[in-house]
Amino acid sequence: MTEGLAELMGMSQRGFAVAFLVFLRVGAMMAVVPAFGEQSIPQRVRLVLALCFTVVVFPAVAPQLDGLATDFSGIARGLLTEVLAGLMLGLVLRLFIMVLQIAGSMVAQSTSLSQIFGGGSVEAQPAIGHVFFVSGLALAVMMGLHVRIAELIILSYSYFPAGVFIPPQDAMVWGVDHISKAFALSFSLAAPFVIASLIYNVALGVINRAMPSLMVAFVGAPAITMGGLLLMFAATPLLLELWRAGFAKLLLDPFGGP
Repeated sequence: MTEGLAELMGMSQRGFAVAFLVFLRVGAMMAVVPAFGEQSIPQRVRLVLALCFTVVVFPAVAPQLDGLATDFSGIARGLLTEVLAGLMLGLVLRLFIMVLQIAGSMVAQSTSLSQIFGGGSVEAQPAIGHVFFVSGLALAVMMGLHVRIAELIILSYSYFPAGVFIPPQDAMVWGVDHISKAFALSFSLAAPFVIASLIYNVALGVINRAMPSLMVAFVGAPAITMGGLLLMFAATPLLLELWRAGFAKLLLDPFGGP
């Protein structure tokens, strides 16, 4: 009976060690993941969310971590590898949300709306970027982000094995690929506003050359502001749909790369 009790205690300790390693990856990811890792969410709520995701993920990945949790050296190695893997996963998703902020900043600078209603979020940003950002978070949650995050964590153990350091070259190629796609999509979302602003400023310069006495600044500033608001009203649903399709593609193939 004593031997059975000792064996049971050893299994429970190993189970807690495996759960701790899972929590390291989940907690690191939840610190930066969109919607659940926002600075406006209290830390206690984020901690509870991390524990809930750990409970969901643990049964699916526990067999893959049994060998790592057998000794102290394996757990110590997991302290580094699991946190790094979780941060990389969370930052990839966060980067796609930042696409909307970057696009919003480009739109605001192009349409002279960068200072209107600014500072509406924890991080100071133009109002258009904040509108895009909040809309993107709402769309992500409506797409079942919590389910996709659990699937992503479980799938990540096949690409980022527990206790194995990610090769720097692979991490660099994977990260650069996602960053380049994010900036390309940001410019694509802001392209209608940039093109309209370019055409407008060229036309304003031609008018100024033809009529030097006309104060084009007094006429042009209200016009570009009104035009930017009207274009935003017409184009925002289409731009958000384009972003939603890209985010869905990312969730389906988050580990894709060249």
